[in-house]
Amino acid sequence: MATESNPALASLPSNVREIIELANQRDGAIPFRAKTAHVHRTWAGTFTSLPELYIQPESVPEIQKVVRLARHARRRVTTTGCGHSPSDITCTSSWLVNLDNFNKIISVDHLTGLVVVQAGIRLYQLCDELDRRGLALPSLGSINEQSIAGAISTGTHGSGIKHGLVGENITELKIALANGETLSCSPEDKPDLFRAALISLGALGIITEVTFKAVPAFSLAWSQAIDSDKRIFERWEKDVWSQAEFVRIWWFPYMRRAAVWTADVVDPVDLKTGAVKHREPPTSYYDSWLGYYVYHNLLALSRWIPRITPWIEWFVFGMQYGFKNGEATRISAVQPSQKAFLLNCLYSQSVNEWAIPLDKGPEALQRLGAWLQNLKPGDPGYVEHGIPYSAEGLWVHSPVEVRASDSTVYTSREANTRPFLDPTQSDGPTLYLNAIMYRPYHREPTYNATERYYLGFEWLMRELGGKPHWAKTFTATQADLARWYGEDFQRWGAVRESVDLEGMFVGPWHRRYLLEPIQSDKLLPLEEIQQTTKEVPARQGGGIEVIGIQNPVVPN
Repeated sequence: MATESNPALASLPSNVREIIELANQRDGAIPFRAKTAHVHRTWAGTFTSLPELYIQPESVPEIQKVVRLARHARRRVTTTGCGHSPSDITCTSSWLVNLDNFNKIISVDHLTGLVVVQAGIRLYQLCDELDRRGLALPSLGSINEQSIAGAISTGTHGSGIKHGLVGENITELKIALANGETLSCSPEDKPDLFRAALISLGALGIITEVTFKAVPAFSLAWSQAIDSDKRIFERWEKDVWSQAEFVRIWWFPYMRRAAVWTADVVDPVDLKTGAVKHREPPTSYYDSWLGYYVYHNLLALSRWIPRITPWIEWFVFGMQYGFKNGEATRISAVQPSQKAFLLNCLYSQSVNEWAIPLDKGPEALQRLGAWLQNLKPGDPGYVEHGIPYSAEGLWVHSPVEVRASDSTVYTSREANTRPFLDPTQSDGPTLYLNAIMYRPYHREPTYNATERYYLGFEWLMRELGGKPHWAKTFTATQADLARWYGEDFQRWGAVRESVDLEGMFVGPWHRRYLLEPIQSDKLLPLEEIQQTTKEVPARQGGGIEVIGIQNPVVPN
């Protein structure tokens, strides 16, 4: 589409507009589906940016054209899906590519289970399409809004020690690189590129095609009950994580209770014969619009009266789960897997998630609880937390999401199937602790509660040998990450440099965490750097607007 038929592009700088016009004259049969004046916002409203162009290609040639034009126009390219990450990783003032219209299933082999899809397909679309073909993904996270490329690129995981990252079943990827080529990679073909691309963080190119191994469609019989955290800690090493194929826990630090969710695959014969039937879980007021707004407004009230936060935890989750522990609180259901895995994220939120060794779980939660409650020797549940920051006057939201996985079951360095930037343990199961702070009506908690909470939380996670989840909020430095990942960090960086020497896919987030600290003589020619940030009023969605600028030092 030439700029004459798309007047919005007239606002572009003249040199960029001329490059697009010449390209359209030369290969006008390949559309350039771009527009200006697009506002990009993360799902949680934590970050906002105003890209120069918002582009939605519908084919591989269109994606390649975007990359070629960006190279000629000296522009950075960022790819986004639903923007579920609360960080600024997808924010840009340059060119933002969205693959929502590049979302087809290309092929399905029922004999091998191999499925080939275009990379923009959202997980909910993929699950529906697989289900119609009698197939499913072996494991899912708690949401299904992400594109498959986004879920892969940030290391999304489910919860169960028989499974690892969602991307562990991928057998091949295709990536559009900065030179305009699209390459295939797999454990056998270009294995270093494959291992780097399995958690690419958007810095290698645009993933265009994903091949993965699906499994026969299955349903889950799940149940959930409430217990004291003390009893869960006592059972931790015995059977907490082995009692079912899928297990996840929500921990309430002020009540010292936890909801334990367990699920196992239903025998398909039992479903076919009617011995087991699908059924939905019981609902309560919490699942209705009334419960949604009661909780939301209580969270908003706690911005002004933070001390009521523990009472909110007791009231809201007591009403949802019951005020007692044990079997009386148990609920259950039988649902198709793609539905059973899902969790309602409710409201805008900041999330800080770390991966630590599974056996460190009780210690981590006991120390975190003792810190948050300012426990003293002799208090029930007291342990020496060691966190060198005061929690006096700090009140935090609930729950802490607790999940586990084991990436060693299906992936390894030796087989070229483990991502270079995999944050999980390489020698056994991993525990994920996800600390949530809600932003009621897109307003941050008062008294720097989020910053103070995450300061102590991250200190503890570091001491326990943890690594942050790439898609979440964290404050580690490039030097920290380089030390924690060691040789794998260097190998990922070498792959990135080999496929994107000029930094077409590098932005402020990548410089902050993955590249050396910013120095004018080491900036990449196409790198985007952060110029400034500014607060967005809550009535406009809140959060921080990130304003970037193309590298102003290296000449175009």
